[in-house]
Amino acid sequence: MESRPPPPPHDRRSIAEFFQQVWSQALVTVSGAEDEAAKLLARVQGMAGWSQDEVKRQVREYADRLTSQRRDMERKVEDTVRVSLQRLRVPRKEEIAQLNSRLDTLNRRIEQLSK
Repeated sequence: MESRPPPPPHDRRSIAEFFQQVWSQALVTVSGAEDEAAKLLARVQGMAGWSQDEVKRQVREYADRLTSQRRDMERKVEDTVRVSLQRLRVPRKEEIAQLNSRLDTLNRRIEQLSK
């Protein structure tokens, strides 16, 4: 199942939505791969004549590898998104909160001066 990436974003808000959509698609793809792997192992059991214990051992090994690869992929995607957002100079949530706090302080001072 091949899905097309969404169109490129035009503003900062759509950039965040774009990355969120890409991340969601990546997770769906990984989840689908895990489901297909489970089906494949069930078919291999029948063809290879493996015992239940051997199938469980193979599934554990495969699941461990998938989990490790999934963590690596998640880390790489997060790093890429972070670097991309830094290049675009998109402020972090903490920076926006600090600016809002400073604006509130300035507004209070202005109100006090106007009284």
